[in-house]
Amino acid sequence: MAIISVTRLRLRSLRFFPGFLWYTRRSIRQAKRTPGNLGVRVRKTKGLAFWTLAMWRDNQAIRTFVPASPHREAMQKLPHWCDEAVFADWEQDTADWPSWETASERLAATGRLVPVLHPSEQHRAGKIETS
Repeated sequence: MAIISVTRLRLRSLRFFPGFLWYTRRSIRQAKRTPGNLGVRVRKTKGLAFWTLAMWRDNQAIRTFVPASPHREAMQKLPHWCDEAVFADWEQDTADWPSWETASERLAATGRLVPVLHPSEQHRAGKIETS
């Protein structure tokens, strides 16, 4: 069994990109060093939208990672820097990586919006962008 976690964040301005990139790199390194992490993948889609796909052995690994720094610090910046933020997670029987298409479908079906201070119209309406 594995737990898959997908996140899509959209920066509201290019001016936030340097800080976002700095925290992203540090958080990826943190995730990879967290016991129970089976890997992390990232991608950029149109505009300033960025995705992470992480695989975890169990919920304890996620509970260890999420509140620890630098991820915790990055999450404190998210409401200021992003105008769209959504995440989803699910269990699967294998430790095979899901495709980005599967992750996108899961995000659309079960994604949870993260409150942001300057939401896009789509985010404000509760719609989840998957591109």
